[in-house]
Amino acid sequence: MAHAPKFLQLVNEAKSRVKETNVAEVKRRLDAGEKLVLVDVREESEWARGHLPGAVYMGRGVIERDIEQKIPDTAAKLVLYCGGGFRSVLVAENLQKMGYRNVESMDGGWKGWVDAGLPTAKE
Repeated sequence: MAHAPKFLQLVNEAKSRVKETNVAEVKRRLDAGEKLVLVDVREESEWARGHLPGAVYMGRGVIERDIEQKIPDTAAKLVLYCGGGFRSVLVAENLQKMGYRNVESMDGGWKGWVDAGLPTAKE
């Protein structure tokens, strides 16, 4: 997908303030038993077609409204993902502003996970 220049500028600016991880690292950490919360921030229709096993859904449009009730611990390790790693960076920045201290955005997102042949789930 070709993204609009101003959107990319916004994402790149947020990337300078947000910790990023990648698909291989998230898989390694999950396999090692690290306690982290995978948060899918895509659209509901994207979630319905498939998502990472064990992930929770909080779409980008409502996550700031709902996060405190679903994940009240601002020290929880959160790994956010979207389709490719752009929207999740923007969400991560907002969650940091809300006081969440261990937020990461997974570069590559859903596409990277699927392209790596890793397991997916549907509910």
